[in-house]
Amino acid sequence: MQDAQLLRYSRHLLLEEFGIEAQQRLASSHAVIVGAGGLGCPAALYLAAAGVGKLTIVDGDKVDATNLQRQILYRDRTVGALKAGAARDALHEVNPEVQVVALPERLEGDAIDHVVACADVVLDCTDNFATRHALNRACVRHSRPLVSGAAIRFDGQLAVFDLRDAKSPCYACLFPESAEAEDVACSVMGVFSPLTGTIGTLQAAEAIKLLCSIGKPLRGRLQMFDALNAEWRTVRVPKDPGCPACATKVEDLMRKT
Repeated sequence: MQDAQLLRYSRHLLLEEFGIEAQQRLASSHAVIVGAGGLGCPAALYLAAAGVGKLTIVDGDKVDATNLQRQILYRDRTVGALKAGAARDALHEVNPEVQVVALPERLEGDAIDHVVACADVVLDCTDNFATRHALNRACVRHSRPLVSGAAIRFDGQLAVFDLRDAKSPCYACLFPESAEAEDVACSVMGVFSPLTGTIGTLQAAEAIKLLCSIGKPLRGRLQMFDALNAEWRTVRVPKDPGCPACATKVEDLMRKT
């Protein structure tokens, strides 16, 4: 590491559990954030500030005035701009060392597989079940860890799904695709702006832990946060042996080991 990098990341380097090796692993890693909204903005800020080597931002929407209450990468002057591009520009100001790739599109079909296959970790910062399940299937196929976050009204959720560990559940083990689930939009229900910052920042923390191989990631656990009453609750998420999304993948992993 160069002297300027040693200075920039000195507070990480002082951590006994982190140090130079973890910082170098982070610098050689590629994180993908799908959804540059209330969750994706703080997640991207902390990944960029922490020194992830490459960061891909995927979002096909444009900045709207109603986004400014919680989507902290944007300003009045960026209203009407594509979120992915505006996020890239803002992150470049935070840390010009980070390579930020903007994909102003909604991921579908083969594009999902291509993006996920190139990543070391995927952060699901979306707001609809169809994309969440598509990302989960791609992460299962390519054995990529998925850091999932959600926030609506005053309620937040956080979980890590990592099929590199045969005991880890996938997103569909917790929320089966066959179950009837209705997408709930912030435009209808509202969302407490600091809640998105809390969950998005924790997504960044889990992603950094995975990329740097430090600490204990949130595999097999779902954290739920009630921001109105400042209450956290953690529940275990068991693997579904009959899960159509990951059961076959786990059998393949067990045969290889």
